Amino acid sequence: MRNDGTPDGSEVSATDYKAAGVDIDAGNEAVRRIRTLACDTFTPGVLSEIGSFGGLFRPDLSGLSEPVLVSSADGVGTKLKLAFLTGRHNTVGVDLVNHCVNDILVQGARPLFFLDYLATGRLSPEIAADVVAGLATACLENGCALIGGETAEMPGFYADGEYDLAGFIVGLVDRGHVLDGAGIQPGDRVIGLPSSGLHTNGYSLARHIVFDRLHLSAEARPDGLDDPLGDVLLQPHRSYLSLVQPVLSATPGVIKGLAHITGGGLTDNLPRVLPDGVGVEIDRRSWIPPAIFRFLQREGGVSETEAFRTFNMGIGMTIVCAPEHCDELVSRLQASGEPGGVVIGTVVAGERLVTYV
Repeated sequence: MRNDGTPDGSEVSATDYKAAGVDIDAGNEAVRRIRTLACDTFTPGVLSEIGSFGGLFRPDLSGLSEPVLVSSADGVGTKLKLAFLTGRHNTVGVDLVNHCVNDILVQGARPLFFLDYLATGRLSPEIAADVVAGLATACLENGCALIGGETAEMPGFYADGEYDLAGFIVGLVDRGHVLDGAGIQPGDRVIGLPSSGLHTNGYSLARHIVFDRLHLSAEARPDGLDDPLGDVLLQPHRSYLSLVQPVLSATPGVIKGLAHITGGGLTDNLPRVLPDGVGVEIDRRSWIPPAIFRFLQREGGVSETEAFRTFNMGIGMTIVCAPEHCDELVSRLQASGEPGGVVIGTVVAGERLVTYV
């Protein structure tokens, strides 16, 4: 919580911070609840406690010849509107952590620690604890320490019952194992890893279709969907760390490039890892987009081009590898016990573009 100083003018009528909209006691209660959740994520590298001005972390650099720090920052976006609508706040923290973990994974990094920023107009310790519970759950699952953050109460800045959530992650990779896509060449294969839903992108369009155009409720279950819309749309963003990191560690060099399929879909994200002189042809017949994407396309009148540039369409991450490693890599991914991969495309000579065939 932030303190704005001590009033010094006798001409000012008596008031206090709480009357101005900031409840210090609520902030202290939120911190009390958050502290336990965060401490459960601590790894041996954590040297500070929750509540310090800064988080201290000592990385284990053993086995690394030239350690490189990799960082990323992101938010949850308008998916938060679904949390406000349904009153379910324990999944958006999972979304945030997993999104950030995937963003540094594509460069070969494993996460070290995470910090969050939660801002609201009027702080609810219960909601803050639910949000941080999601953060802590995902940090534990990814072996990442939640070492600190900021909870800001800003009256008049946010609508009642709403908040914003952002995060910052730092990871580590040996420079020789950084993935930059430089070795990608024509003939390489593109493997798609299934998403768990919309992840954290395309929600402005999805909400417009579902709530503004169709006037459906979060409890509605349209034909073709196995669960209510609220459950489907709040399905947490998937982390690919446990699926991909073992391959990176056991067979360095096999994976030439990784792309996290976020805003912009396959169309805009795959080119980010391609070198000059190559593009990708995606075979649209190689997988069937999950029902939620087909529903949004059909009911929203969304074109194929727009859908593949707004949503992940069921592919949350792509792997690029040489053709001779493709079958073995797919078999290994599919045998992992998690939703594995399928070959969805081929690298071709040309501009750094994705085309659909």
